[in-house]
Amino acid sequence: MQHAFKLGDSEHSLALSRSGSGYRLHVDGQTLDIDLRQGADRSTWLTLGKRHLPVVIASRGDDVFIHLDGEAYQLRYQHPLDRLAAQAGGAADDQMLAPMPGSIVSVAVAAGDTVAKGQTLLVMESMKMETTLAAPRDGVIAEISFAPGQTFDRDAVLIAFEPQA
Repeated sequence: MQHAFKLGDSEHSLALSRSGSGYRLHVDGQTLDIDLRQGADRSTWLTLGKRHLPVVIASRGDDVFIHLDGEAYQLRYQHPLDRLAAQAGGAADDQMLAPMPGSIVSVAVAAGDTVAKGQTLLVMESMKMETTLAAPRDGVIAEISFAPGQTFDRDAVLIAFEPQA
């Protein structure tokens, strides 16, 4: 199965397949042998092709944070439904999806409001923790799908933005 990750402004398609000695990574038309192992000292090592490098990997929701070879990278998993919506003419960032199931605590904006990137849009609660969701871009709110007290599932559309021109 093909997966897509966004690194900066670039999107990369990748897939894993089994090989005789482990796995192969298929990314952007290239195929590399890949292995990820933890050492006795609990350090993690990535073998990518002929390179064997220490790596630190952490994830939060759809974001994967990688520290590799002196550089830090943040990858964002691109949900297949978002990619499909983008191919249908909309942009994936026209919708703010729920990163996990939960309920709405408060909503700070209304349909028709103009918002700036980073502006607080709503506060949600999930697993007894409150999370503030901020605008991923400048734009105009087209629709708010849930009111305070309502519950939602993961990947529910919480807020829709007017499409960008």
